Amino acid sequence: VSWLSKEWARRAALPSHVVTMLDNFPTNLHPMSQLSAAVTALNSESKFARAYAEGIHRAKYWEFVYEDAMDLIAKLPCVAAKIYRNLYREGSGIGAIDPNLDWSHNFTNMLGYSDPQFIELMRLYLTIHSDHEGGNVSAHTSHLVGSALSDPYLAFAAAMNGLAGPLHGLANQEVLLWLTDLQKELGKEVSDEKLRDFIWNTLNSGRVVPGYGHAVLRKTDPRYTCQREFALKHLPQDPLFKLVAQLYKIVPNVLLEQGKAKNPWPNVDAHSGVLLQVSLG
Repeated sequence: VSWLSKEWARRAALPSHVVTMLDNFPTNLHPMSQLSAAVTALNSESKFARAYAEGIHRAKYWEFVYEDAMDLIAKLPCVAAKIYRNLYREGSGIGAIDPNLDWSHNFTNMLGYSDPQFIELMRLYLTIHSDHEGGNVSAHTSHLVGSALSDPYLAFAAAMNGLAGPLHGLANQEVLLWLTDLQKELGKEVSDEKLRDFIWNTLNSGRVVPGYGHAVLRKTDPRYTCQREFALKHLPQDPLFKLVAQLYKIVPNVLLEQGKAKNPWPNVDAHSGVLLQVSLG
């Protein structure tokens, strides 16, 4: 882990044209759109693209793809932190990377936070989101684009465009918006019966309950459970967490009663946005 942290720190610097691009994006451009565009622009740094153009033997492709992948992983936190600082911290600098810290700790520092609890949350958050098989939209997209021998920057940027959809990565934002609407309409202390009515109104309007269901899983997403355990330990009295916990007891039964859901249980997005919202304030 120490070697990997130092290696990513060595590779992390962003080229000036990407920094300039990020600094000139309008503030109403969604962060995911900014991320995708910046990663696409990082294609200028692709070692695989250069090697392929020079006629490298196909048996050597993996070596240059590996180099690009390592560079991309190293640069992504810097890109994300730059976007966050531009939108929410008046464009302040992300600071220097400490090669002696783990990558999650460095990322929270770049975002501008030093609270140990938030650092612990970020370690959890990045760990449970890091393992994605080929079946979901973003992973499948990266495989598909990469199969054309597009370099990892282009393949990952395409994946981010898939991740930005409301039925995929944007779902945690959709959950927050839905919870905000719920609290605006019903208040912060809500009975189970009123919650059931609100859930049914959502379903009867042709919408889904965001954060529930999964294309593969047929039980509660273990990533949801990990986040729930974190919240029970650190945020047991937070009103938003208590609402999420209350919904956990009600939504599955409503979805089973409706009879359409193959999996009525919460997925990772039912909790992830809430934890970030509470922790970031």
